[in-house]
Amino acid sequence: MAEVPVGLDLLYERSLDCVHCGLCLSSCPTYRETGRETSSPRGRVYLARGVAEGRISLEGIASEEMYLCLGCRACETACPSGVRYGELLEEARAAIEREGARRGTARRLEWWVLRRIVPHRERLRLLVSLLALAQRLRLDRLASSRLPRTWRQRHRLLPEVPAHRERRPLPRRVSAEGERRGRVALLEGCIMPEFFGRTNRATARVLARNGFEVLVPDGQGCCGALHAHAGDADSARRLLERNRTAFLAADVDAIVVNSAGCGAHLRGAERWLPDGGGTLSERVRDVSEFLVEVGLRPPDGRVEARVSYDDPCHLLHGQGVEDAPRRLLESIPGVELVQHADAAGCCGAAGIYNLTHPEMSEAVLARKLDALAAVDPDVVATGNPGCIMQIARGAAERGLRARVVHPVELLDEAYL
Repeated sequence: MAEVPVGLDLLYERSLDCVHCGLCLSSCPTYRETGRETSSPRGRVYLARGVAEGRISLEGIASEEMYLCLGCRACETACPSGVRYGELLEEARAAIEREGARRGTARRLEWWVLRRIVPHRERLRLLVSLLALAQRLRLDRLASSRLPRTWRQRHRLLPEVPAHRERRPLPRRVSAEGERRGRVALLEGCIMPEFFGRTNRATARVLARNGFEVLVPDGQGCCGALHAHAGDADSARRLLERNRTAFLAADVDAIVVNSAGCGAHLRGAERWLPDGGGTLSERVRDVSEFLVEVGLRPPDGRVEARVSYDDPCHLLHGQGVEDAPRRLLESIPGVELVQHADAAGCCGAAGIYNLTHPEMSEAVLARKLDALAAVDPDVVATGNPGCIMQIARGAAERGLRARVVHPVELLDEAYL
């Protein structure tokens, strides 16, 4: 018998919900690629139960499989028994980190990025600025040519840093236009200001055009979603608490989020905060969901484009939002919505999974690129920064002509 790590009561409880029916298998990206039972949700649930019962060690296959999982939560949507697999996965990874059962380069890279860089706005901004300089001088390519193959692959994943004007902080307040309908707070995020400032500004403009005053509260920052996925429960909890303090101090009707992973984590706040996060969770809305709920003011312009919408995993499976983004896109004059065969499939980004598991990430992405190539859209729209970067990079390397944007950016274009 293996030694049972402490604090696994919830892990065991979550594992009991699984009836081993196997309906999740066809929805699991890693099972589809490997065909291994241990690389399926059902197999990982069995491993988790074995660890909780002391039959299986956390080290070895249990640790490897828990981190090979993309955490896309497609199995939750497919499950007839209501298994809360996302929570089980995060509990298992937290136990692995507590016990020191995971080692290697991927773990060190993840720890450095998530602990030392992402939560610290000034450090992140400095690093991105240095990357921008290296890209302008083409020093990054020179350095990459001298790196080992694995690190050259990781270098390919680095996005082009936007121009400095796109990285300006948002104003703390954006006035409503026309008849005022309310006031909302906008999550600015950590990665979004550095790589997707245009998306944040488009979100604020669209909300304002629809009659909402937009506040960007001071004190907010990284929400902790990436830390939760990585098993760093303490950091996830601390960052979530900081954001709760910042947002609940604002007198707003809703907290609007344009990053699917962040939205899913904020909506699960009650699980992480000791006194519950119900007030925070209840007020969080994805921007597409919010605009559909309040009623969109019709755009006065046109966007002539064939658009394929791609579901971010943590919007579709984590928040249950499927119809709203499509309704927004269909409301834009000139847009023809074109369905592709893998819209609900994971793209392989999964936070920084494409850095820690590049080969599996590429295999998962290939299915999506095949589906997009078959319909050849002008635009791919998706509502999560990691998905946008992953699909855009893959599409460019595949030679697809589509640009990849957030749905709110197309809506913003139609209002101008």
